[in-house]
Amino acid sequence: MRTSKKIELLQKRRWRMRKKFAGTSARPRMSVRFTGKNIHVQFIDDVAGLTVASASTLHKAQPDREKLAANVASAQRIGKAAAEVALTKGIKQVVFDRSGSRYHGKVKALADAAREAGLQF
Repeated sequence: MRTSKKIELLQKRRWRMRKKFAGTSARPRMSVRFTGKNIHVQFIDDVAGLTVASASTLHKAQPDREKLAANVASAQRIGKAAAEVALTKGIKQVVFDRSGSRYHGKVKALADAAREAGLQF
């Protein structure tokens, strides 16, 4: 399959999923995005259009960030770090947005680590 077709199908999946849920100030959307090398997590209030908190493999607060990659072990660490950042901002419940990715492997590891750290999905 051509790369452009894959990107088009991924975008359609994202749009289809985003029609069904939205984040509020009481329960923001936890958006998870995996690139080839990095992991990005954002807590978004869609009503106000604001990013409330974020965590990433690129954040300077991450210890040993040079060793982090887009794999399961790093996803667990980022999931835990994202939950800690969210809890410091007063966020306890979130709506999980996996950005069109299937719920297994890295996505599942990140979600499970965030749940263990105290977030409710």
